[in-house]
Amino acid sequence: MENDNAPRKPTIDERLERLTERHEALTQTVELIAAAQMKNDERMGQLTETMTRLGNIIIAHEEPIEHLEDQQ
Repeated sequence: MENDNAPRKPTIDERLERLTERHEALTQTVELIAAAQMKNDERMGQLTETMTRLGNIIIAHEEPIEHLEDQQ
């Protein structure tokens, strides 16, 4: 006597369909993560460039500031 309340095992076609759906979802997730990483890399490059420019400004103004401080 079979238990009518027991969960039915999915057919091979149902299992393949579910696997395909999961694969597609995973592919989309990886694509989103890759796009986000590319954007982060771009922002990091901009930040690094800005920090370099600020460092150069500080170096360029360091000597005149020291000169002014020495006069006081």
